[in-house]
Amino acid sequence: MSLARNAIGTADLVFFVVAAAAPLTVMAGVAPFAIGIGGVVAPLGYLLSGIVVGLFAAGFTAMSAHVRNAGAFYAYIGRGLGKVTGLGSAYVAVISYNLIGIGLMAAFGVFASSTVSSVFGLDVPWQVWTLLCVAAVGVLGYLKITLSARVLGVALVLEVLILLVFEGAVLLRGGSGLSLEPFNPAGLLSGGAGGMFVLSIGAFIGFEATAIYAEEARDPRRTVPRATYAAVAFLAVFYTFTVWMIISAYGTDQAVAVANGEGGADMVFTATSRLVGTLAADVMHILIVTSCFAAALAFHNASTRYFYALGREGVLPRPLARISRNGSPAVAVAVQVALSLAVIAAGMAAGSDPYDVIFLWTNGTGIIGVMALQALAALAVVVFFRKDSRGYGFGRVIAAPFAAFLALGVMIVLVIKNFDLLTAASPAVNTLLILPVPVVFAIGAALAWRIRRRDSARYALLTTIDVEETAHA
Repeated sequence: MSLARNAIGTADLVFFVVAAAAPLTVMAGVAPFAIGIGGVVAPLGYLLSGIVVGLFAAGFTAMSAHVRNAGAFYAYIGRGLGKVTGLGSAYVAVISYNLIGIGLMAAFGVFASSTVSSVFGLDVPWQVWTLLCVAAVGVLGYLKITLSARVLGVALVLEVLILLVFEGAVLLRGGSGLSLEPFNPAGLLSGGAGGMFVLSIGAFIGFEATAIYAEEARDPRRTVPRATYAAVAFLAVFYTFTVWMIISAYGTDQAVAVANGEGGADMVFTATSRLVGTLAADVMHILIVTSCFAAALAFHNASTRYFYALGREGVLPRPLARISRNGSPAVAVAVQVALSLAVIAAGMAAGSDPYDVIFLWTNGTGIIGVMALQALAALAVVVFFRKDSRGYGFGRVIAAPFAAFLALGVMIVLVIKNFDLLTAASPAVNTLLILPVPVVFAIGAALAWRIRRRDSARYALLTTIDVEETAHA
């Protein structure tokens, strides 16, 4: 059996991508941290990240017409840079998406516990909410993919609406005045800019899900490019404007101090309460919980598609490719849930802070992994189209992806150099958090070499299984 065919349209794909980005979680839960690290130029950081992602998307969508595989980055990189690099990248994708999703489940517990306590006066530990999140994500992941799309769509519309209310209040009621200082490039020379980029570029993580769901999409040659461009454009503009409004609510002379202060994590809620009212702030608290859940669900679905794709090709246990009657990767869902429970249980047993450690540490590793995948995929696009542009212009399939490759390379260096700003951990811990990315890449690459030596026929099939080839499996 194969994944459900023709189940997802353009709108569904956009919902998956933007919901995975979790606009409210990113803006209310993470942007204050980015402002505290990068300063008042944080909006510029989000804008530049959006431009880089847009350059990458140009070539990425062109290649999507020729490679449609639930393993997305694995297949793209394998086709362009070779099967060894592709399989190494596949293992990086598996660990990165899973870590990001697991971290979001922990963050859900934090937000849910805080919201229920402040709004309803009930004290329920974050552990309970996180475990409920894992269970709910698992159930929705097992059911039809269209149900997940509806859940994500409703959550997305509501969280965007509440942020628009906040932005409108800043504009109409003045905040502390608008300033163009946040868009001054000179501000990027500050020491915290590198650490800020892991948050700003991380805010776009998940946009490549349009390709992950290509096997389940209707008319993927059209829906994948349309959904990718729509999602990236929306996120770039929306993020940049919202962070600018957050800074404007406090003023460029106070915003950074507030972000780094005792109530910095709540600066968006505080500004909403002041400018709109406590009811709006309470609604925002509730919606950040649903936003975080939507993101956790989206990354769970992406993780299971990678498990499925790699199980299908035999580079992970083949049972991972088993499909339920609903057309979902049932075994992969169960494995992802079990992995989530294991990591979260370890964090609970160690007494780790659910946000500062479980969420930020797992997402730090995961985001570096995905950034590395994006850089390799951008280069793979260039190599793929180098000798035959297949009717695309030079700018789209050569210049734009190569520029994205260079920009992502610079950002990765800056992120690694300033990783401590994100984790607040020692150099030794930071090294251990970054190390899984090259280690799992090496394991995947070594496996590819082993397959190449022992079974050339099987090696030749790696990265080549596309939607057309499995449509009648």
